[in-house]
Amino acid sequence: MNHKIITHSVKFIEIDEKNTGQRIDNFLLNYLKGVPRSHIYKIIRKGEVRVNKGRIKQIYKLKYGDVVRVPPVKLAEKPSLPAPGRSLLSLIENSIIYEDASLMVINKPSGVAVHGGSGVSYGIIEAVRALKTEQKFLELVHRLDKDTSGCLLIAKKRSALIAVQDLLRHRQTDKRYQALLCGRLSFSQKKVSAPLLREALKSGERFVRVDPSGKESTSFFTTMEQFNNSTLMEIKIITGRTHQIRVHSQSIGHCVAGDSKYGNYACNQRLKQQGLKRLFLHSAQMSFQHPETGKKITIKAPLADELEKFLTVLREHC
Repeated sequence: MNHKIITHSVKFIEIDEKNTGQRIDNFLLNYLKGVPRSHIYKIIRKGEVRVNKGRIKQIYKLKYGDVVRVPPVKLAEKPSLPAPGRSLLSLIENSIIYEDASLMVINKPSGVAVHGGSGVSYGIIEAVRALKTEQKFLELVHRLDKDTSGCLLIAKKRSALIAVQDLLRHRQTDKRYQALLCGRLSFSQKKVSAPLLREALKSGERFVRVDPSGKESTSFFTTMEQFNNSTLMEIKIITGRTHQIRVHSQSIGHCVAGDSKYGNYACNQRLKQQGLKRLFLHSAQMSFQHPETGKKITIKAPLADELEKFLTVLREHC
């Protein structure tokens, strides 16, 4: 289906708090949705984009009150996406476990993507924006896999987004997960340092494996409870690589229960027969320095009812 092409006239945009601190290239990619990245860089390089009437480089960080000149650009008009359904909005609203003037934390349900894309019209962030229409700024601070549940941090101010992402980048946060691993583990604590390499399959699907040429990655495993053929673990991640816990668990021979990509088929089938219907991986706790108060805060997300009920089943069979 061909969409009508509309021509964008010259715009002058005054930067408010929402965009303060953002790089000019990222600002334009968001403002001129649908325009190729290469064209964004071209109009910056040619000086067609100006800030306070002066030329800038693509790495320029916007300041409060800056006036950005955006030149005419041809944009493909996109069809409007359907709004998130009422059931999803209600689910997300009931999943908010922390909120203040600058941050919000969702106890993310399993099976819901964090954002739209790849065949998904909308995810958590779109639902939150639909719920909080009065909030001008709402952005994901980090991501969780679609099938992983638990603490998902959302910034309500750009200053908070930048501050907490800086803490994550410098490993100044404490993130702990709970995961059920296949088999009985022979250790009570274990440090796993295995470099992870991310690849894209021909289908576009992401796949991660342990590889010496990958990025340095570290996880700490601590046994919480043992069952007949599985073990509940707390896992503290030092780095936050894609699929880190799932691949590190696989690397020590004890895959995460219910993992269809990196998991153990026989184990998954056995646990499925006992009632496990999802990936047993949950972001249980986050601790970090609050970007405004400077005080350390700890946010805990309780396990979903279906996981708690499944643990009860495992305990009954011990």
